[in-house]
Amino acid sequence: MSWSYRETWLHRVNPAFKLIVSVGMFMVVLLTHHLNVLIHVTWMLALLFFSAAGHPVRRLLLLTLPFALMFVSSATSMVFFGKGETTWLRWGLIHITEESFYRGMHIGLKSVNMALIGLLFGLTTSPVRLFYSLMQQVRLPAKYAYSFMAAMRLLPMVASEYRTLQMALKVRGVKRAKGIRGWMESLNRYAIPLLAQSIRRAQRIAVAMEAKRFSSAKRRSYYYLIGWSARDGLLAGVMLLICLAAFWLGRDFPYFNIGDVRTG
Repeated sequence: MSWSYRETWLHRVNPAFKLIVSVGMFMVVLLTHHLNVLIHVTWMLALLFFSAAGHPVRRLLLLTLPFALMFVSSATSMVFFGKGETTWLRWGLIHITEESFYRGMHIGLKSVNMALIGLLFGLTTSPVRLFYSLMQQVRLPAKYAYSFMAAMRLLPMVASEYRTLQMALKVRGVKRAKGIRGWMESLNRYAIPLLAQSIRRAQRIAVAMEAKRFSSAKRRSYYYLIGWSARDGLLAGVMLLICLAAFWLGRDFPYFNIGDVRTG
């Protein structure tokens, strides 16, 4: 499936550097326990996501819908059944306290922030450019990088073979039995042919890579040359600005009168 999108400055950032920055932001979000800071990080990352992803807003909203449901489920599970001293509502098993509300929001915002970082990286990074960048900037051995790229190309072929096998069995009138026995028979019908085809294809690719000296330690030439640009510094500056601004706004302009949610 090919999606049309508008290429932005974030698409032209060095993929390996973008991966490092994304992992760094993951760690910042993971180690941040100040609720007000997390709120500011969330709206700033959302603003960057919708402005720099380059995809239509409707598509971005559709992609973020599962993570919005994740926010609701993770936050409400902590809010409704958490512990605390200041009770807001008690009704049967439901016990909402001030502390549980803050901790639920804390967990929910962490999941949303990590989703935004992951989506922003995934929607603006070409897998092929990423592996070329890892080979050139991070010195990832070519045999591993090209193996991953070959595996990614093989997945659609495996899916196509599965559909062909499924239609062939349907034409022949093969029906699936009920229960565990039927499930096991279906597993044998699909798994063995697909596994055999995958092994043969992998063997041919391995022989071809060996013939092309992919296991050699000599310096290789590349079809795509991935370098550095001012956009890499722009990304680092934007992420640093988000972190500093969020910590400053969370401290001086808090939404809630609470600091570290772990201590209340």
